[in-house]
Amino acid sequence: MTIIQILTITILLFSLQVLYMKLARRFQIVDQPNMRSSHSVSTITGAGIIFIVAMITYALVYKLDYTYFFGGLFVAGIISFLDDLKPISYKIRIMCQSIAVALLFGELELFGFPVYVIVLLFVVTIGMVNAINFMDGINGMTGSYAFITLGTLLYINEFVVKDFAPSSFIITAMAAVGVFNFFNFRTKAKCFAGDVGSVSNAFILLFLIGELILKSGNVGYILLLFVYGLETGTTIFFRLLRKENIFEAHRSHYFQFLVNEKKIPHLYVSSAYALAQLIFNVLLISSLIYSLAAILMVTVVITYCFILLRFWMEGKKRLLTDTVYESVKSQLNSAKAPAGSPQFTKGL
Repeated sequence: MTIIQILTITILLFSLQVLYMKLARRFQIVDQPNMRSSHSVSTITGAGIIFIVAMITYALVYKLDYTYFFGGLFVAGIISFLDDLKPISYKIRIMCQSIAVALLFGELELFGFPVYVIVLLFVVTIGMVNAINFMDGINGMTGSYAFITLGTLLYINEFVVKDFAPSSFIITAMAAVGVFNFFNFRTKAKCFAGDVGSVSNAFILLFLIGELILKSGNVGYILLLFVYGLETGTTIFFRLLRKENIFEAHRSHYFQFLVNEKKIPHLYVSSAYALAQLIFNVLLISSLIYSLAAILMVTVVITYCFILLRFWMEGKKRLLTDTVYESVKSQLNSAKAPAGSPQFTKGL
């Protein structure tokens, strides 16, 4: 893909993003501030649909034969966009996500594996899609993290495991993320990705990482999503210890603590998460962790250190005894959101 082609696709996507924002404002596809919000004015949502538009446009132009992948991306993206417009039953969303993941597995040719492996991978993939979705809670988080991950994948594709995927495919995804970042990576975001953005972003990343693992034989590349996994995994762990319903709204994530309690600006926190993953990616590529034992060791050590950090920063009472969601549940039902009210996550 030449510089001219990259500029052309970026300008096209920028124009389409502006068009969507105008239509969204006209038809009131906006996220109104409430007790679950981190914003104080109505903000356009669903702008992450540009990720789907970019990939489908790419497929049409380059005639890329990823039929099952694009089918899965469309199913996962559309149900998420409809959920952005009007909340849809969790069961329906999971059913559609399951269909999308099945199509993804078909593209990756995973159905030749033993049944127990397929079932395990299926559960893990669904979990990772939702983990990435739940991390989309503050300005700049989804865009910066996705850009770092895609950039790492592009580097690996060019210099480490050559041509595990078309470089132009990864560059197009990066262009879409870059355009979205222009409007979202701001103190006052012009738009939010919405579930359609975070879910479709998750789907694209998991597809590329799946291709990379299968062609390299290195399962360690799953750690390209390690920071998100670490954050979500420890949050679920602490919520279970507190005997909370993990599907209820909450603000228990560490990034939420940093933003809501420590009052650290959104973009600082988002940048820190992206930088942490970048540093980890450099170490991963340099050491090339191939063995399962090495992956487990690295995971356990860093997880232990992160849990200690959370205890030091958040305190034992908050992590083990406070029910963060229940403490404000009554406010959710009875009060309008004041400006700068705490941001909540749907579940997990």
